[in-house]
Amino acid sequence: MAVRGGVVSLIALGSLLGGCARRDRVVVGAKNFTESDLLAEIVAQQVERRLHVPVQRRLHLGGTFVCHQAIIAGQIDLYVEYTGTAFTAVLKHAPVADRDSVFRQVASEYARQFDLRWLAPFGFNNTFAILVRGTDAARYGLKAISDLSRVAPRWHAGFGYEFLERADGFAGLSRVYGLRFAAPPTAMDLGLTYRALADGKVDVIAGNSTDGQIAGLHLVALQDDKGYFPPYEAAPVVRARTLERFPGLAAALEELRGKISDDEMRGLNAAADVEHRDIRTIAQQWLETHLP
Repeated sequence: MAVRGGVVSLIALGSLLGGCARRDRVVVGAKNFTESDLLAEIVAQQVERRLHVPVQRRLHLGGTFVCHQAIIAGQIDLYVEYTGTAFTAVLKHAPVADRDSVFRQVASEYARQFDLRWLAPFGFNNTFAILVRGTDAARYGLKAISDLSRVAPRWHAGFGYEFLERADGFAGLSRVYGLRFAAPPTAMDLGLTYRALADGKVDVIAGNSTDGQIAGLHLVALQDDKGYFPPYEAAPVVRARTLERFPGLAAALEELRGKISDDEMRGLNAAADVEHRDIRTIAQQWLETHLP
């Protein structure tokens, strides 16, 4: 997922972030949802532990395009992106299902077009999850997205702004699965969609498959039985100049390769969103356990 943002001018972004990044520190950014903040905090603490340099956090900046422009402008040095998001939303390619092909292509094009480096993925795939209430899934026998076509004409959907705009979002989903809802989907902040679904204000949403609120709110993720969504592997994206400036940075982040499974990411998200634990503490404890 992931998501996962609107376009903002570089002038406005520079004002938002308070000027150019300091050269004596690493500036870590994050998108505006819990998982991105958590991963940024894990990355930030890993850099502090291994490189012993100051790390400035720019958490909850905004969506995909805000973070992408920030790193290109040098306002942040790195952030965690998702392969499928980069492939479709940034590079404007049609969705592709093969995980390795997607990673190789985004790594190659980001290096050539933006002078950015994709490092090793963390190990989990945060794909979009089409979610319904558990009671409705049981009542109507909903197991896959294809099953939605039976109830969609009577249902209302609520989607995040980015999902409504992206090439791998609602337009393609509705076309592939033949979905026609009772009204055009309601656009809302991604963080509000879960509660809107649980409270009965909408009947279906597009969330993130690793979100801890899925279990906490008794929601059900429908199987993507037609393989519409591409892989969304989370990985650090870093400015090439930053890797040159801090020679040990790549090695420090390489230690995170493959360390977080889908289930573990759901657990970390639940600790923040459901148990309301402090993100810095969650990250610190995870690092102490996995990378002592």
